[in-house]
Amino acid sequence: MSNASHEARARLVADEPATLHEDVTVPSRAAPVAASRARQARAERMRVRVYQVLVALIGLTAWQVLVNVKVLDIFFFSRPTDVAARMWQWIATGFIWKHMAATLLEALLSFVTGSAAGVLIGFLLARHDVAARVFEPYIRIFNALPRVILAPIFILWFGLGAGSKIALGFTLVFFVVFFNTFQGIREVDPVILSNARMLQATERDLVRHVYLPSAVSWIMASLHVSIGFALVGAVVGEYMGAARGMGYVVAQAEGVFDTTGVFAGLIMTSLVVLVVDAVIQSFERRMLRWRPQ
Repeated sequence: MSNASHEARARLVADEPATLHEDVTVPSRAAPVAASRARQARAERMRVRVYQVLVALIGLTAWQVLVNVKVLDIFFFSRPTDVAARMWQWIATGFIWKHMAATLLEALLSFVTGSAAGVLIGFLLARHDVAARVFEPYIRIFNALPRVILAPIFILWFGLGAGSKIALGFTLVFFVVFFNTFQGIREVDPVILSNARMLQATERDLVRHVYLPSAVSWIMASLHVSIGFALVGAVVGEYMGAARGMGYVVAQAEGVFDTTGVFAGLIMTSLVVLVVDAVIQSFERRMLRWRPQ
């Protein structure tokens, strides 16, 4: 029996290093898997970018060919090469910078003020059910108003300066962010709230650790749409009446039947939207780093 017990102990001791070795090597096996997934994600993003560029090239080539073969009238549609030349001329001469700066400033102020007000009021009404029911019909009425009709009113109230454009952009941004924030707060899991309260969480703890993490994905989704609306508000306001801005440039080109100038102004505004949206996406990835993929 003594020899058998010694042999059993020896086998256990011999097995221990293997077990410990296996436990230690588990993370090392997980690291290549994570690296492989990261490479696959980068390759997928690169493939999507290539497809996006191909779609743009195909569309521009078709546009150029159809104009060259007289299927599309150059007076009404211009040509991509002419539009690109006009954009380069504006950039080289510095003509476009003051107009772009004016539009970006108006859009930025519209975006910041509208988003801040939408998040704050959406959060407050979502937490107070009686107040939400009282103000619900008024919010829906104001949201149903056509924004283009409001543009002349804002020009009368605030003049032809930046104020009227910021006000118009504010009305576009506010409701998008408000409804997303309101819904995001209302979608908080009641079980999570009950568990947090059982752990003696204060209202401040609930806001910081439960409500905001629940609503942040809703808010970030609304910001992608809102930045476009902020620029739309600024450009439409400038189109209605202004002394500078991208909307002013488009309106002046349209007034002299300069189709090339109209397309150049619209395309440059669209490129700015893409750049700003990329910045928001980068910010979103940082804010939602905690979320499992």
